[in-house]
Amino acid sequence: MIALVALLLLFGVVLGAVAHFPVSVSLVAALVIGGWLVVFAVRERLSSK
Repeated sequence: MIALVALLLLFGVVLGAVAHFPVSVSLVAALVIGGWLVVFAVRERLSSK
C-alpha cells in the first residue's frame, strides 16, 4: 500500500503534476491518500469476514 502511494507520488513528479507544489504539500497529499487506502482496505477485509 505504501509502495503504491510512493509510486503514484513519483509518477506525479515525473509527469509534472506535483512538481508545481512544494514537497511538503506533496507528502501530505500522499499521506492522506495512503491513509484513505489503508482505511478502505481494513474496512473491506473486515466486511468480508
